[in-house]
Amino acid sequence: MNTWIAIGATALGCYAAKLAGLLVPAGVLERPLVRRLAALLPVALLAALTAQQTFADGHTLVLDARAAGLAAAAVAVVLRAPFLLVVAAAVVVTAGVRALGG
Repeated sequence: MNTWIAIGATALGCYAAKLAGLLVPAGVLERPLVRRLAALLPVALLAALTAQQTFADGHTLVLDARAAGLAAAAVAVVLRAPFLLVVAAAVVVTAGVRALGG
């Protein structure tokens, strides 16, 4: 029963967040600061998610093959590689490090 309460509360919370976004006046959304924050927020959230998934294992910090894959992807991005090549570099390096026992 507790699971269904959690699911219902989550659904209501998501609906409330969506409704709150629709009720914001258009004038507020046109402000330069709000536009800049709206543009930067997804990037910050994606970076935080990437860091958490790469360097965390439960409640501990780890430095393993995922970090090597992230570094390879960063190098590919700096070299302006196409997105699929960035992903492929991360996958190949991560798999290679794990295969070598790292």
